[in-house]
Amino acid sequence: MLTINNLHLTLDGIPILNGVSLDVPKGEVHAIMGPNGSGKSTLSYAVAGRDGYEPESGDITLDGENLLDLDPSERAAKGVFLSFQSPVAIPGVATMNFIRTAMNAQRQARDEEEISSADFLKVFREKAKVVGLTPEKLKRPFNEGYSGGEKKRMEMLQMAMFEPRFAIMDETDSGLDIDALKMVGDVVNDLRGPDRGFLVITHYQRLLDHIKPDRVHVLAGGRIVKSGGPELAQALEEGGYDQFTEAA
Repeated sequence: MLTINNLHLTLDGIPILNGVSLDVPKGEVHAIMGPNGSGKSTLSYAVAGRDGYEPESGDITLDGENLLDLDPSERAAKGVFLSFQSPVAIPGVATMNFIRTAMNAQRQARDEEEISSADFLKVFREKAKVVGLTPEKLKRPFNEGYSGGEKKRMEMLQMAMFEPRFAIMDETDSGLDIDALKMVGDVVNDLRGPDRGFLVITHYQRLLDHIKPDRVHVLAGGRIVKSGGPELAQALEEGGYDQFTEAA
């Protein structure tokens, strides 16, 4: 599925990623945990293709295809999805039009038929209920006037609609209450399957109570310093990151 090999990336002359290697097989959910400034978001941007986050060396492949040769829209069409840590608002752009246009752009890139207005509306309403966004909220321009938690719900709505092959969740749990955390878990668990992978970036165990990962990795000093099963997240919750920063 997703393979990252010896990735190095520097921002403003400062090395951020220092040889990250990671393999997420099909059908698995992997979690990345680590202290602030360890390179977690930078890694997610590098995979998604955000401008300014081009690695100096290393490889990122999805099912053997080099993602670094593709621009962000092409990566999205291949099925890469990034849930942002701080989602943006787009004033003046209707929410449903935005999501349907994005879906059809991806379908067109894959030589698939566009989704009809009726089919889109049916699925959109079903998924909106799951993530807890009311029709009144959805009438607003995209993310305009939304709280931080509501923006995260909108991210989950998009993920549920797009059904990506590989989803990266960059601290989606930040600022969420207990009910919203459960909602995120419900969306991810509903999408889990043998041909789909997830990379969940988080600081805390609490999200992983709802999304049980197959593997947990500790990112510190710009590289993976420890990997293990779900029990590693609990060890981090109890002992903190200091136990790994010296190794980094």
